[in-house]
Amino acid sequence: MASFSVVNNIASQNAQSNLALTNTGLNRALGRLSSGFRINQSGDDAAGLAVANTYRNDIAILNQGIRNANDGMSVLQIKDSALANIATVLDRLATLATQAASDAGEADIAKLSAEFNTLTTEIDREAAVAGLTAASTAFSVFVSASNGTIAGTMAGVETADLGITQLTFTSVAQAQTALTQVKAAVSTLAGVQNSVGTLQNRLSFAVSLSSSQVVNTQAAESRIRDANIAEESANMTKYSILSQAGIAALSQANQASSSVPGLLR
Repeated sequence: MASFSVVNNIASQNAQSNLALTNTGLNRALGRLSSGFRINQSGDDAAGLAVANTYRNDIAILNQGIRNANDGMSVLQIKDSALANIATVLDRLATLATQAASDAGEADIAKLSAEFNTLTTEIDREAAVAGLTAASTAFSVFVSASNGTIAGTMAGVETADLGITQLTFTSVAQAQTALTQVKAAVSTLAGVQNSVGTLQNRLSFAVSLSSSQVVNTQAAESRIRDANIAEESANMTKYSILSQAGIAALSQANQASSSVPGLLR
């Protein structure tokens, strides 16, 4: 048997309750669509948010590590350029010493010695400018949180480090000694260039690895944090229709209650 009451409108209360749930779903769908994120507050997915934040933190570390590695590459390129220039200076030293070491020539050995000495001073200056003295040969770059330090040492390339002690010559014998030392210095310098090149290659590989890790970690975070736009668009359409239907149902329920006083006429 039907019951009519003006104190409690059960139909209206049901409609209001369902409409509130519908509005909550609609607001959630609109929030996700407007932000692009599935998780906009902790209550959306507390466990997922913790994992996504860990991924985001890892990405920040990896990105800074890539910048560190690139900065390190720049430093090594500066050193490599200086080493290449010093190698050219050694070529000139060898030429001067060879010319002075010949008895048959008519070269002025004093002038050759003066230029030779000046160029050895230039080697020391360029080594200091490039940070390739015995006191500044350590190199270290932090590229990631997981055992991510790339470190190495590079020997100094000042004349003393290269084994050039015959800085001037006044005789053929001294010029020949200088030439022998310069030839040995070329090999020593090549060892330092090898150290620099090895570090450059390591940093290059490290950047490549970190870049791929950034992409994969971002994908992992995206699967947790980002909204599925197709799904949320469908949800928005569904809740919009339900909201309109709920409002219409609430209106009908209120009208039904307002007709009860007509029974008193």
